[in-house]
Amino acid sequence: MREVVIIGAGLTGLTTAFHLKKRELDFVVFEQANRAGGVIHSVSENGFLYEEGPNSGVISNAEVLHLFEDLGADCEMEVAASAVKKRYVLKNGKWEALPGGLKSAVITPLFSLKDKFRILLEPFRPKGKDPHETLAGLVRRRLGKSFLNYAIDPFIIGVYAGDPGRLVPKYALPKLYQLEQQYGSFIGGSIKKQFQPKTEEMKKVTRCVFSVKGGLSVLIDGLVKHIGNERILLNSSKITVKPIADHFEVSYLNNQGEPISIEARKVISTVGAHQLDQIMPFIDSVSLAKIGSLHYTKVLEVIVGFKEWKGMNLDAFGGLIPFVEKRDLLGALFMSALFKDRAPEGGALFSIFMGGVRRQDIYQLPDDEVQKIVGMEFCDLMKVTDFQPELFKIIRHPYAIPQYEADSGERFSTIVAIEQKYPGLVIGGNLRDGIGMADRILQGKKLSDVV
Repeated sequence: MREVVIIGAGLTGLTTAFHLKKRELDFVVFEQANRAGGVIHSVSENGFLYEEGPNSGVISNAEVLHLFEDLGADCEMEVAASAVKKRYVLKNGKWEALPGGLKSAVITPLFSLKDKFRILLEPFRPKGKDPHETLAGLVRRRLGKSFLNYAIDPFIIGVYAGDPGRLVPKYALPKLYQLEQQYGSFIGGSIKKQFQPKTEEMKKVTRCVFSVKGGLSVLIDGLVKHIGNERILLNSSKITVKPIADHFEVSYLNNQGEPISIEARKVISTVGAHQLDQIMPFIDSVSLAKIGSLHYTKVLEVIVGFKEWKGMNLDAFGGLIPFVEKRDLLGALFMSALFKDRAPEGGALFSIFMGGVRRQDIYQLPDDEVQKIVGMEFCDLMKVTDFQPELFKIIRHPYAIPQYEADSGERFSTIVAIEQKYPGLVIGGNLRDGIGMADRILQGKKLSDVV
């Protein structure tokens, strides 16, 4: 009998386990893959250091800072270079800096003159009454079409690889949704929140972009070291959970293919929505369908590295490409400009993204077609005359990013109902509570608190 079984050794599962270990509680983690970390995986190759999964996180809650403090010397946070805070957005084939304040918003060519005047009246518009209003509808109503096309749409492409016409702010961007609901205005609400008193801990939440010195895998290695390898059972296949009286039976095949069953008082799942029906077949099919309907978009990530960079000045976080521009790329992160030691001296490293909700056709293309498209687009956008990179890797993410659309509320309430029906069962993971690294770290702490 174990006190807690955690299913999934991604960032959420490892963070949960880390906090249980701090409290000296009895637990074990099951992971189907042959390594911990889930989609997080850093690779060092040919003088470049790149990520095969998430490239960075945002310091959006204090738990991120607490985790790094607890890990100490085993994991050193690296904050993105302040010189490249600028974000580029493509308009008419030209990179334009996304406005960072009122003055730049007035002079930017990204927004129409009509919408620049329209924003002055934003605080006086009535708040929306439809909780399932899409993000596109909300932004058009309050700010105008050009703000949707050249500010919100590229932002959503960068975060969700999604479609503002399908995402629902109440679930996908709850803080934005609450600005309108609580204060009646984005602008008015933002101003009022600036003057609200902040605790010392809240002041530390800078919303800066972060990674880890040596790559994000160092974070995973640090968590595993503190948890203990003996508590993480890798290569555990065909994991299934079965409720028995006041506890659970967890069955699996170990790395030798031998069937094993253990009992646990609590089971915490951190896997994707598409895996729950296999792991928890005891849940009724109607409930499983409401959770499993969560839409995960497919994304292609292309890693491109040059040992000698001769293109445009990389003075920004990266560049995003609005859907209205009708290009084959979603955008690119300038990784070597963001973080140190990602490329050889004088070189450059990029993470380029393709596919997403509105371009699933791109995801289906063979590698040679993808390489051809990237070469043509890259030369045009990054001012490169000869596309001959020393590093070129194509990474396919079939379940890249969950889309918090109109069915999210029903999914959340279904999870609550299941947990009430089966006390001791906790369903976490990116199917709720946000999709970013900081969201996963915060949820991991919260999951550990229910034990």
